[in-house]
Amino acid sequence: MIVSDNTTRRLLPPFAVFLWLIAAYVHTLHGQIRSVHQIAAGVFTRIGDRDARQPANTSWIEFRDFVVVIEANTPWGIRDILPEIRKTTSKPIRYVFDTHYHWDHTQGNSVMADQGVTVVCSQGCASELAAKGKTEWDQMSQNADYSLAPYRLQQPSVVFGDFMAIDDGERRLELRRVGPAHTIGDAVAFLPKDGVLFTGDLCVNWRSGNNVGDRDADPRHWVQVLNDLARWELKTVVPGHGALGTVATLRAQSAFLDDLWTQVSSGKKAGKSLEQLLKDVNLSKHGDFAADQQQNQSAIRAVFRKAAEP
Repeated sequence: MIVSDNTTRRLLPPFAVFLWLIAAYVHTLHGQIRSVHQIAAGVFTRIGDRDARQPANTSWIEFRDFVVVIEANTPWGIRDILPEIRKTTSKPIRYVFDTHYHWDHTQGNSVMADQGVTVVCSQGCASELAAKGKTEWDQMSQNADYSLAPYRLQQPSVVFGDFMAIDDGERRLELRRVGPAHTIGDAVAFLPKDGVLFTGDLCVNWRSGNNVGDRDADPRHWVQVLNDLARWELKTVVPGHGALGTVATLRAQSAFLDDLWTQVSSGKKAGKSLEQLLKDVNLSKHGDFAADQQQNQSAIRAVFRKAAEP
Protein backbone atom coordinates (compact mmCIF):
# COMPACT_ATOMS: atom_id res chain seq x y z
CA MET A 1 0.00 0.00 0.00
CA ILE A 2 1.27 3.48 -0.86
CA VAL A 3 0.94 5.90 2.01
CA SER A 4 1.43 9.65 1.68
CA ASP A 5 3.88 11.49 3.93
CA ASN A 6 1.01 13.05 5.88
CA THR A 7 -0.59 9.67 6.55
CA THR A 8 2.74 8.25 7.64
CA ARG A 9 3.19 10.99 10.19
CA ARG A 10 -0.26 10.30 11.64
CA LEU A 11 0.38 6.58 11.95
CA LEU A 12 3.86 6.79 13.49
CA PRO A 13 4.48 7.74 17.13
CA PRO A 14 6.35 11.05 17.64
CA PHE A 15 9.72 9.46 18.41
CA ALA A 16 9.51 7.28 15.30
CA VAL A 17 8.70 10.37 13.23
CA PHE A 18 11.79 12.08 14.68
CA LEU A 19 14.01 9.13 13.70
CA TRP A 20 12.45 9.06 10.25
CA LEU A 21 13.18 12.75 9.72
CA ILE A 22 16.78 12.33 10.90
CA ALA A 23 17.24 9.40 8.52
CA ALA A 24 15.81 11.43 5.66
CA TYR A 25 18.16 14.33 6.48
CA VAL A 26 21.21 12.06 6.62
CA HIS A 27 20.18 10.45 3.34
CA THR A 28 19.94 13.87 1.71
CA LEU A 29 23.40 14.87 2.95
CA HIS A 30 24.86 11.52 1.93
CA GLY A 31 23.40 11.96 -1.54
CA GLN A 32 25.53 15.07 -2.00
CA ILE A 33 28.81 13.25 -1.43
CA ARG A 34 30.74 12.93 -4.71
CA SER A 35 27.78 14.40 -6.58
CA VAL A 36 28.50 16.70 -9.54
CA HIS A 37 26.64 20.00 -9.77
CA GLN A 38 26.48 22.25 -12.82
CA ILE A 39 26.63 25.84 -11.55
CA ALA A 40 26.65 27.70 -14.86
CA ALA A 41 27.30 26.90 -18.51
CA GLY A 42 30.54 24.93 -18.54
CA VAL A 43 31.07 25.27 -14.77
CA PHE A 44 30.89 22.21 -12.53
CA THR A 45 31.65 21.22 -8.94
CA ARG A 46 32.07 17.80 -7.44
CA ILE A 47 31.31 17.61 -3.70
CA GLY A 48 34.05 16.00 -1.63
CA ASP A 49 33.92 12.80 0.39
CA ARG A 50 35.51 13.02 3.84
CA ASP A 51 35.23 9.30 4.61
CA ALA A 52 37.21 8.41 1.47
CA ARG A 53 39.93 10.97 2.36
CA GLN A 54 39.05 13.16 -0.59
CA PRO A 55 37.09 15.80 1.34
CA ALA A 56 37.74 18.90 -0.78
CA ASN A 57 35.28 20.11 -3.36
CA THR A 58 36.88 20.07 -6.81
CA SER A 59 35.55 22.24 -9.62
CA TRP A 60 36.22 22.64 -13.32
CA ILE A 61 35.59 25.42 -15.80
CA GLU A 62 35.33 24.97 -19.54
CA PHE A 63 36.99 27.60 -21.72
CA ARG A 64 36.87 27.74 -25.52
CA ASP A 65 39.75 25.30 -26.06
CA PHE A 66 40.69 23.99 -22.62
CA VAL A 67 39.60 23.31 -19.04
CA VAL A 68 40.76 24.77 -15.72
CA VAL A 69 40.41 22.61 -12.59
CA ILE A 70 40.16 24.17 -9.13
CA GLU A 71 41.70 22.05 -6.33
CA ALA A 72 43.92 19.06 -7.15
CA ASN A 73 42.37 17.13 -4.25
CA THR A 74 44.18 13.95 -3.14
CA PRO A 75 45.80 11.54 -5.63
CA TRP A 76 42.98 9.00 -5.29
CA GLY A 77 40.44 11.82 -5.21
CA ILE A 78 41.52 13.43 -8.46
CA ARG A 79 41.70 10.01 -10.10
CA ASP A 80 38.02 9.55 -9.25
CA ILE A 81 37.19 13.05 -10.48
CA LEU A 82 38.93 12.96 -13.87
CA PRO A 83 36.33 10.57 -15.37
CA GLU A 84 33.59 12.91 -14.13
CA ILE A 85 35.26 15.78 -15.96
CA ARG A 86 35.42 13.69 -19.12
CA LYS A 87 31.67 13.14 -18.94
CA THR A 88 31.16 16.89 -19.35
CA THR A 89 33.85 17.84 -21.89
CA SER A 90 36.48 16.36 -24.18
CA LYS A 91 38.68 19.47 -24.02
CA PRO A 92 42.14 19.09 -22.48
CA ILE A 93 42.82 20.23 -18.94
CA ARG A 94 45.41 23.02 -19.13
CA TYR A 95 45.61 24.31 -15.54
CA VAL A 96 44.86 23.17 -12.01
CA PHE A 97 44.64 25.89 -9.36
CA ASP A 98 45.36 25.17 -5.69
CA THR A 99 43.62 27.66 -3.38
CA HIS A 100 46.08 26.88 -0.55
CA TYR A 101 48.71 24.32 0.40
CA HIS A 102 46.79 21.90 2.66
CA TRP A 103 47.08 18.22 1.76
CA ASP A 104 43.50 17.66 0.65
CA HIS A 105 43.81 20.44 -1.93
CA THR A 106 47.31 19.78 -3.32
CA GLN A 107 48.42 16.17 -2.97
CA GLY A 108 46.84 15.33 -6.34
CA ASN A 109 49.18 17.78 -8.08
CA SER A 110 51.53 15.09 -9.35
CA VAL A 111 48.66 13.17 -10.96
CA MET A 112 47.73 16.31 -12.89
CA ALA A 113 51.32 17.25 -13.77
CA ASP A 114 51.94 13.76 -15.16
CA GLN A 115 49.11 14.43 -17.59
CA GLY A 116 50.68 17.66 -18.78
CA VAL A 117 48.57 19.96 -16.62
CA THR A 118 50.15 23.18 -15.31
CA VAL A 119 49.86 23.57 -11.54
CA VAL A 120 49.11 27.15 -10.44
CA CYS A 121 48.96 28.78 -7.02
CA SER A 122 49.96 31.96 -5.20
CA GLN A 123 53.58 32.54 -4.21
CA GLY A 124 52.58 32.27 -0.57
CA CYS A 125 50.91 28.91 -1.22
CA ALA A 126 53.99 27.64 -3.06
CA SER A 127 56.27 28.60 -0.18
CA GLU A 128 54.01 26.91 2.35
CA LEU A 129 53.71 23.79 0.19
CA ALA A 130 57.50 23.47 0.03
CA ALA A 131 57.81 23.71 3.82
CA LYS A 132 54.67 22.82 5.77
CA GLY A 133 53.26 20.81 2.88
CA LYS A 134 56.35 18.60 2.86
CA THR A 135 55.88 17.97 6.57
CA GLU A 136 52.28 16.93 5.94
CA TRP A 137 53.40 14.68 3.09
CA ASP A 138 56.09 12.98 5.16
CA GLN A 139 53.71 12.39 8.06
CA MET A 140 50.93 11.04 5.85
CA SER A 141 53.31 8.78 3.93
CA GLN A 142 53.19 6.46 6.94
CA ASN A 143 49.48 5.73 6.31
CA ALA A 144 49.21 2.25 4.83
CA ASP A 145 45.51 2.60 3.97
CA TYR A 146 46.06 5.58 1.66
CA SER A 147 49.56 5.20 0.34
CA LEU A 148 51.35 8.16 -1.20
CA ALA A 149 54.16 5.90 -2.45
CA PRO A 150 53.09 6.01 -6.13
CA TYR A 151 52.97 9.81 -6.07
CA ARG A 152 55.20 12.77 -5.24
CA LEU A 153 54.89 16.21 -3.69
CA GLN A 154 54.49 18.32 -6.82
CA GLN A 155 55.33 22.01 -6.65
CA PRO A 156 53.49 24.50 -8.87
CA SER A 157 55.10 25.50 -12.16
CA VAL A 158 53.28 28.86 -12.31
CA VAL A 159 52.99 31.15 -9.28
CA PHE A 160 51.55 34.63 -8.91
CA GLY A 161 51.85 37.40 -6.36
CA ASP A 162 48.48 39.02 -5.77
CA PHE A 163 46.59 38.50 -9.03
CA MET A 164 46.41 36.36 -12.15
CA ALA A 165 43.73 36.10 -14.82
CA ILE A 166 43.00 33.29 -17.27
CA ASP A 167 41.10 34.89 -20.16
CA ASP A 168 40.46 33.47 -23.62
CA GLY A 169 38.26 36.32 -24.82
CA GLU A 170 35.07 34.44 -24.03
CA ARG A 171 35.52 33.57 -20.37
CA ARG A 172 37.61 35.19 -17.65
CA LEU A 173 38.74 33.54 -14.43
CA GLU A 174 40.39 35.77 -11.85
CA LEU A 175 42.75 34.37 -9.20
CA ARG A 176 43.32 36.69 -6.24
CA ARG A 177 45.49 36.18 -3.20
CA VAL A 178 43.62 37.28 -0.07
CA GLY A 179 45.69 35.67 2.71
CA PRO A 180 46.89 35.48 5.35
CA ALA A 181 43.65 34.07 6.69
CA HIS A 182 43.13 30.28 6.81
CA THR A 183 46.76 30.07 5.64
CA ILE A 184 49.34 32.61 4.43
CA GLY A 185 48.84 31.92 0.73
CA ASP A 186 45.03 31.73 0.53
CA ALA A 187 43.72 32.69 -2.89
CA VAL A 188 40.24 32.61 -4.40
CA ALA A 189 39.01 32.02 -7.94
CA PHE A 190 36.25 34.21 -9.34
CA LEU A 191 34.14 34.12 -12.50
CA PRO A 192 32.89 37.73 -12.80
CA LYS A 193 30.34 37.13 -15.56
CA ASP A 194 28.79 34.15 -13.80
CA GLY A 195 29.08 35.51 -10.26
CA VAL A 196 30.73 32.30 -9.02
CA LEU A 197 33.33 32.40 -6.24
CA PHE A 198 35.54 29.46 -5.28
CA THR A 199 36.78 30.13 -1.75
CA GLY A 200 38.94 27.19 -0.79
CA ASP A 201 38.85 26.74 2.98
CA LEU A 202 38.24 30.39 3.71
CA CYS A 203 34.66 29.14 3.86
CA VAL A 204 33.26 25.66 4.44
CA ASN A 205 29.65 24.55 4.48
CA TRP A 206 29.44 21.24 6.33
CA ARG A 207 29.03 20.00 9.90
CA SER A 208 32.70 19.12 10.37
CA GLY A 209 33.81 22.68 11.11
CA ASN A 210 36.77 24.64 9.77
CA ASN A 211 40.45 24.17 10.52
CA VAL A 212 41.64 27.26 12.41
CA GLY A 213 44.79 25.53 13.61
CA ASP A 214 47.34 26.33 10.90
CA ARG A 215 50.24 27.96 12.71
CA ASP A 216 50.13 30.93 10.33
CA ALA A 217 46.36 31.40 10.31
CA ASP A 218 45.18 34.95 10.98
CA PRO A 219 41.60 34.76 12.31
CA ARG A 220 41.07 38.52 12.53
CA HIS A 221 42.16 39.14 8.94
CA TRP A 222 40.21 36.05 7.91
CA VAL A 223 37.01 37.70 9.17
CA GLN A 224 37.84 40.85 7.21
CA VAL A 225 38.51 38.84 4.04
CA LEU A 226 35.15 37.07 4.26
CA ASN A 227 33.35 40.36 4.86
CA ASP A 228 35.08 41.87 1.82
CA LEU A 229 34.18 38.87 -0.37
CA ALA A 230 30.56 39.11 0.77
CA ARG A 231 30.40 42.54 -0.90
CA TRP A 232 31.22 41.12 -4.33
CA GLU A 233 28.49 40.51 -6.91
CA LEU A 234 27.94 36.81 -6.25
CA LYS A 235 25.33 34.27 -7.25
CA THR A 236 27.04 31.10 -6.03
CA VAL A 237 29.74 30.41 -3.46
CA VAL A 238 31.66 27.15 -3.85
CA PRO A 239 33.19 26.43 -0.43
CA GLY A 240 36.27 24.32 0.19
CA HIS A 241 34.08 21.62 1.72
CA GLY A 242 30.36 20.94 1.80
CA ALA A 243 27.32 22.14 -0.07
CA LEU A 244 27.16 25.07 -2.44
CA GLY A 245 26.36 28.36 -0.75
CA THR A 246 25.63 32.05 -1.21
CA VAL A 247 26.79 35.35 0.25
CA ALA A 248 24.91 34.32 3.40
CA THR A 249 27.31 31.38 3.77
CA LEU A 250 30.30 33.75 3.72
CA ARG A 251 28.66 35.93 6.35
CA ALA A 252 27.84 32.94 8.54
CA GLN A 253 31.44 31.67 8.39
CA SER A 254 32.67 35.17 9.23
CA ALA A 255 30.26 35.46 12.17
CA PHE A 256 31.48 32.14 13.60
CA LEU A 257 35.15 33.15 13.37
CA ASP A 258 34.51 36.62 14.76
CA ASP A 259 32.57 35.24 17.73
CA LEU A 260 35.25 32.59 18.34
CA TRP A 261 37.99 35.23 18.38
CA THR A 262 36.00 37.65 20.54
CA GLN A 263 35.07 35.10 23.20
CA VAL A 264 38.51 33.52 23.46
CA SER A 265 40.61 36.69 23.27
CA SER A 266 38.43 38.61 25.73
CA GLY A 267 38.41 35.63 28.08
CA LYS A 268 42.19 35.33 27.94
CA LYS A 269 42.53 39.09 28.51
CA ALA A 270 40.33 38.71 31.59
CA GLY A 271 42.74 36.10 32.94
CA LYS A 272 40.80 32.93 32.13
CA SER A 273 42.83 29.78 31.54
CA LEU A 274 42.54 27.65 28.43
CA GLU A 275 40.76 24.99 30.49
CA GLN A 276 38.16 27.52 31.62
CA LEU A 277 37.57 28.76 28.10
CA LEU A 278 37.18 25.24 26.73
CA LYS A 279 34.22 24.96 29.12
CA ASP A 280 32.88 28.51 28.85
CA VAL A 281 33.03 29.41 25.16
CA ASN A 282 29.61 28.83 23.62
CA LEU A 283 29.38 28.77 19.82
CA SER A 284 26.07 26.94 19.55
CA LYS A 285 24.25 29.86 17.93
CA HIS A 286 26.29 29.26 14.78
CA GLY A 287 24.52 26.02 13.96
CA ASP A 288 26.32 23.76 11.52
CA PHE A 289 29.44 25.91 11.64
CA ALA A 290 29.84 24.86 15.28
CA ALA A 291 28.36 21.37 15.08
CA ASP A 292 31.65 19.49 15.56
CA GLN A 293 32.57 19.86 19.24
CA GLN A 294 36.02 18.36 18.78
CA GLN A 295 36.79 20.87 16.04
CA ASN A 296 35.44 23.68 18.23
CA GLN A 297 37.82 22.66 21.00
CA SER A 298 40.74 22.66 18.55
CA ALA A 299 39.72 26.09 17.31
CA ILE A 300 39.54 27.48 20.85
CA ARG A 301 43.05 26.15 21.56
CA ALA A 302 44.39 27.66 18.34
CA VAL A 303 42.89 31.09 19.01
CA PHE A 304 44.08 31.00 22.63
CA ARG A 305 47.65 30.56 21.39
CA LYS A 306 47.34 33.57 19.09
CA ALA A 307 45.45 35.93 21.40
CA ALA A 308 47.48 38.53 23.27
CA GLU A 309 48.52 37.81 26.81
CA PRO A 310 46.54 39.73 29.50
